[in-house]
Amino acid sequence: MKNFKFLFIFAIFATIFAFNTSDVKAQSSPVLYFCEEYNSSLGEIGISDRFTTGYLTVMVKASSALGLSNVSIQFDKYNCRTNTFEYNKKFPYTVSPSMDYIYFAGDDLSFDSPGIYRVFLLDENNRTVASSLIEIISKN
Repeated sequence: MKNFKFLFIFAIFATIFAFNTSDVKAQSSPVLYFCEEYNSSLGEIGISDRFTTGYLTVMVKASSALGLSNVSIQFDKYNCRTNTFEYNKKFPYTVSPSMDYIYFAGDDLSFDSPGIYRVFLLDENNRTVASSLIEIISKN
């Protein structure tokens, strides 16, 4: 009889738990990620979240048009002494509102020193559109 009561109570809790869960998604669109370079015929080359110091390409992919014109890529670097991210640098770009897949590359997108960086795609009002973390290590 005790086993029956235990099973009955377990079944009730299992049912309540099953009906009260909701879908949890790690990240919704758009997503920001990194690669060594983007080539129009080969696509993304060397996707990762860990790179050595130097120039990288920032990729943004969405399921529909982003509707943006003036955007910025911003780097914040983690300060382990204060346990906070601190502004590092920011670069403005102009994109087409119809774009749902964008790559940002060039001399300005250089990670000059090792560390953990938080990288943002910001809209013209400095609101976050997408962000991601990246680890930069020394080349040696």
